[in-house]
Amino acid sequence: MAPKKMNTSTLAEMKDEFIGKVGTPDRDEYEYELRMEVLGRMIKAARKERNLTQEELGKLVGVKKAQISKLESSANSATIDTILKVFKALNAEISFNVKLEGEYVRLVG
Repeated sequence: MAPKKMNTSTLAEMKDEFIGKVGTPDRDEYEYELRMEVLGRMIKAARKERNLTQEELGKLVGVKKAQISKLESSANSATIDTILKVFKALNAEISFNVKLEGEYVRLVG
């Protein structure tokens, strides 16, 4: 008896099938949520690197500990202003890339 052949799929194929193709509303929402979760994890890692508690970081930023906790679990509900204040309080650099039609926008100062 010949061994059964296993079907395999790439992660991209699985996302396309179960979440939706790139550019569809469901896929866009998934990608956004994923980026916000990663941003929250980056904030948590930077806070721990600075040996700060959530409460201490909250005091530096001017928000309550609960808001820092929520931000670290997902930056989804935070404003850009709050996120920038958090990174400033952590003495951490943050950079943004803007891509239009496949090309990164460059700021010339």
